[in-house]
Amino acid sequence: MNNADLYKIKTNNVIPSRGKVLISEPFLRDNIFGRSVILLVDHGNDGSMGVVMNKRLPLFLNEIIPEFKYLDDIPLYKGGPLYTDTLFYIHKIPNIAGALPISKGLFLNGDFNAVKKYILQGNSAEGNIRFFLGYSGWENEQLKQEIKENTWIIGKEEPNALLSYETTGLWKKSLGKLGQKYEAWSRFPQVPSLN
Repeated sequence: MNNADLYKIKTNNVIPSRGKVLISEPFLRDNIFGRSVILLVDHGNDGSMGVVMNKRLPLFLNEIIPEFKYLDDIPLYKGGPLYTDTLFYIHKIPNIAGALPISKGLFLNGDFNAVKKYILQGNSAEGNIRFFLGYSGWENEQLKQEIKENTWIIGKEEPNALLSYETTGLWKKSLGKLGQKYEAWSRFPQVPSLN
């Protein structure tokens, strides 16, 4: 591989599916999706749904759930541009009524009262639950087209591990797991003209 090929953005040709991780290409200049890591919580003929795992909001769940007022701060993340006034959550809590399985031992939403009870009983949200306002969505075939256009690369992250990761540097870390070419992309400045 010559040096010029190293910086050609090209998909890794992995097919998206529920539980896979999307990593944005390094030159995507977008407030929400630039340098983002997205967990696909659903993917099918009707379209795709995911949540951005690494964009923290300047807000804590404790500020909007009165029962959590005196607990340790629970961060909120910007899940995407759709339904930004709606709370979504990814968790590892088994047997929550109505929860949708994403992968083995990882779920989306479910009975929020059961989740509140889990936290109020002294269980830590850190590493077990992540809360989001909004989600990311794609219409049928839209995500496949964006992957074909090299906007997204499918990562090798284990979905369950994403809840344990520090979100600062997650984009760079996720690219690095794909090998030398992708790791080199992670060092490219976000705004090349400022380099």
